[in-house]
Amino acid sequence: MAAARALLPVGGAAAVAVPRRLRSREASSTSLSGPVSDGARLVRRMQLRPAPLLGSSTCALPSLRGKRLIRTPAASSSSSLDSTGEAKPVGFAERYPALVTGFFFFMWYFLNVIFNILNKKIFDYFPYPYFVSVSHLLVGVLYCLVGWSFGLPKRAPINSTVLKLLFPVAVCHAIGHVTSTVSFAAVAVSFAHTIKALEPFFNAAASQFILGQQVPLTLWLSLAPVVIGVSMASLTELSFNWTGFVNAMISNISFTLRSVYSKKAMTDMDSTNLYAYISIIALLVCIPPAIIIEGPQLVQHGFKDAIAKVGLAKLVSNLLVVGLFYHLYNQVATNTLERVTPLTHAVGNVLKRVFVIGFSIIAFGNKITTQTGIGTCIAIAGVALYSYIKAKIEEEKTQMKSA
Repeated sequence: MAAARALLPVGGAAAVAVPRRLRSREASSTSLSGPVSDGARLVRRMQLRPAPLLGSSTCALPSLRGKRLIRTPAASSSSSLDSTGEAKPVGFAERYPALVTGFFFFMWYFLNVIFNILNKKIFDYFPYPYFVSVSHLLVGVLYCLVGWSFGLPKRAPINSTVLKLLFPVAVCHAIGHVTSTVSFAAVAVSFAHTIKALEPFFNAAASQFILGQQVPLTLWLSLAPVVIGVSMASLTELSFNWTGFVNAMISNISFTLRSVYSKKAMTDMDSTNLYAYISIIALLVCIPPAIIIEGPQLVQHGFKDAIAKVGLAKLVSNLLVVGLFYHLYNQVATNTLERVTPLTHAVGNVLKRVFVIGFSIIAFGNKITTQTGIGTCIAIAGVALYSYIKAKIEEEKTQMKSA
């Protein structure tokens, strides 16, 4: 028989195994009073020998009905029981959850850094950010269509009601993505990400004045270093221009509105299908302005100049690779959020921005002034403080609701 396990119901009473010599002594009391009380504890670093469940589990453990059971760290065996009661091997993710989560964070950072570096290099020979934005979304949509065709994942059905809910989310996503790309093309990647560090300020403002949610004073105070840091960095940034600055600010506002509409468009659809539908709608939104603004230039000399510099094969392959990295890093970021607490994800998001800024400076050899460097550090520290305070507030709200 499979090795013994200790099981805990999420949010419920503990089903603790009893040593063999104590079963007869406690059998009568267990049958009368039910399962072990909430005060039961498991001892770490000790291998207890639990007894099997007695008779019908639904009768012996009435408080476990309808509750999901998870294995505790005390369970050290490499197998589990399936629906038939037979042993089955435990997957790698269940054995080493911390290692798997660390891998998700690594891939999130890696994909994001590579995307930012390769995306910036494309503008050296193909300075058309609107068309590049369309290529990002197009590759992502093709990726989703191929996945759907193989059932990875199975395509979720969509109706007119869900479509109406997702449309404003997708429009904000499209505007935010295009303006971010325009900003990356106009200024240094490090400076664009410094400006985008202001996004929490716009999130707080939207929560206070659009959603009507009271933002604590501590959150507003934590945003002061962000505003001061971005201002310091902007005043002495060598690559500063108004096109990059204004588009980065529009991107912040667009992504903030996307968050607002996302809260109003809650559906039962999984995150992969949801992001796929949003990408499809965003692609349709981005195509018309790209044709109007950059279409004539591309037809006249844009494609010809780029092909003359790097060749058709490299141009197409670079756009495909960058688009794939863009879609994957967004998808991995969503998957990472599902595995960790909001606080851990918030800290990880701040560290990601640090990695992107640092690696972009190294990759492109960008020269920054001392004031710009100090301002960037202050802004990142402010974002970290804001993310920490906000996540703690959300955790306290969740604990109060569950209590």
